[in-house]
Amino acid sequence: MVRLFAEYGRENLAWFVVGLLASVLGRLVAIVPALVLGVAIDAVFFRNTAYALPLVPPSWLPTTVSGQFWLSFWLVIGAFVGGVALSWVQGLGLAVYSNRVQHAVRVDTYDALQRLDMAFFDDKQTGQVLSILDGDVRNLRTFLDSTLSGGLQLVVAVVGIAGVLFYLNAQLAVVTLVAVPLLAVFTVWFMRTIRPLYRALRESVGALNTRIENNVSGMEVIKASATEDYETDRVADASMDYYRRALAVVRLDYLYQPSMELLAGVAFAATFAIGGVWLIFGPPAPFTGDLLVGEFVTFLFMTQRFIDPLSGAGRIVNSYENARASGERIFGLADREAVVRDASDAESLDAIDGRIEFDGVSFAYATGREVLRDVSFTAEPGETVALVGPTGAGKSTAAKLLLRLYEPTDGAVRVDGHDVRDVEIRSLREAIGYVSQDVYLFDGTVRENLLYGTFDATEAEMVAAAKAAEAHEFVSRLPEGYDTRIGERGVKLSGGQRQRLSIARAMLQDPRMLVLDEATSAVDTETELLIQRALDRLSAGRTTLVIAHRLSTVRRADTIVVLDEGEVVESGTHDELVELGGLYATLWGVQAGDVSGVSADILARLVERSRAADEADTDRIAADVSADGGEDA
Repeated sequence: MVRLFAEYGRENLAWFVVGLLASVLGRLVAIVPALVLGVAIDAVFFRNTAYALPLVPPSWLPTTVSGQFWLSFWLVIGAFVGGVALSWVQGLGLAVYSNRVQHAVRVDTYDALQRLDMAFFDDKQTGQVLSILDGDVRNLRTFLDSTLSGGLQLVVAVVGIAGVLFYLNAQLAVVTLVAVPLLAVFTVWFMRTIRPLYRALRESVGALNTRIENNVSGMEVIKASATEDYETDRVADASMDYYRRALAVVRLDYLYQPSMELLAGVAFAATFAIGGVWLIFGPPAPFTGDLLVGEFVTFLFMTQRFIDPLSGAGRIVNSYENARASGERIFGLADREAVVRDASDAESLDAIDGRIEFDGVSFAYATGREVLRDVSFTAEPGETVALVGPTGAGKSTAAKLLLRLYEPTDGAVRVDGHDVRDVEIRSLREAIGYVSQDVYLFDGTVRENLLYGTFDATEAEMVAAAKAAEAHEFVSRLPEGYDTRIGERGVKLSGGQRQRLSIARAMLQDPRMLVLDEATSAVDTETELLIQRALDRLSAGRTTLVIAHRLSTVRRADTIVVLDEGEVVESGTHDELVELGGLYATLWGVQAGDVSGVSADILARLVERSRAADEADTDRIAADVSADGGEDA
């Protein structure tokens, strides 16, 4: 919480100071009516003491009874009016401050999030991240807006009222304040006990959000599988876990809150009993001196104002611990170090030719599973190089290393002779157009999605790109053309339409290099023809890296690199590789329907490789789950 103020509070410190000063003054002004009432009772109504107010020179006070009465009246009215005005200033100042801090924290946390490595997003659940950016950030705002001022008001009330009580009658003040040390000890115990409960509660919120987010995103699968009841049970389980953790917090809170009220009530009752006896029968032992009626009335009013903030200390502590748990999650995410980041002397990749070189590249995930081993190949400017091979051979991983979504564990990936680790990530990725099988379109219009990343493109350039991508015709038939909203992830469009929009988006970027990752594998034959024509236009004159399972799409590639178990086993043109009769020829035969021409040994090897890849993925997932569990603990 100290870090929250140090990093985000300084820019808006003026609003914070205004809000806190108004809060403090408001609490002090609230003491005035009870104090003035006590003085008026003794000096104006009973006339058994002089009219005097703390910190006010006697020469400023009226000498007549009438003047003293009306001064007391207007002081009480002024205190109430001033309290309302100060409450408004406090609310405005702290609301502006807390919302500005909330905005800055959310934006900075999101910015830090999107700069993390893809490995982070491979492991983290979306709901957990969303709960941090939304719920946890809002908890901090609530703390800054109301809890902080409430805590300060509590301190001011205790100190201010205690001062007034000692000024009026030090002996009776001790009776009233004897509960304060007990309340402090009880509060420390409560804070230590509830802290781990709030941490667990925030985690359960993230798990519940993840479950709901996954189900909403997968609603089509749920309906198609008729598994609504099953998913309702799973949401109910996650919700019940949240309920149990929330109940643990509430159970402790309801032990603490009434106990605080009981202690404060005992202090009030003791004050009333001893003060009443004092007025009726004289000072009880060991008390001495006189107690006036007005002083006693002031004591009762002040004690009540003293009890109210003390009994509310539980809410303040509760909110603080909740915000503290949220702060740990927020800064835990913001402080996470990215492995892939710009070097201190990184250079911009400008005016490139587009030569791509993999030089002895090896890569292993954090779990130790090696995906690529000593992979080497070169794509000259303007050439098309295809990466093919069985599932799990490392094809997509190689493309991600070029985009520098991951770092090689050995060897180097170079562009125009520059190691990609020595150039600015932004300039590298701006030079590469990426079209994948899993197209992501944002919830917005066709226009917004086409211009994404090339925001300054003209209308004519956008339409030309859409035409080249075989997309203009179907876009023109949409209800509002390019201004038609296409839904989350482009759900209102077919797979082929989404793919063509992604190609048009890449065309607008006009990159020197292209990565086409299974860009036509999930569409029908007619749509594949349209997409393939668009891809041919897109790749013309550009260095292109194609990842494909459907080998018919890479027959015309300048070079086909065959990967198997992370190693380059063959390389050449389509005709050369077919004539070679190796793995590529076998895969080509299988896709052509000539399974009978494949030897039993090769088929057995392919099946074994697929099984080995599945086992390796299972081990990696298990290791990731174990690592996540360790982090949560």
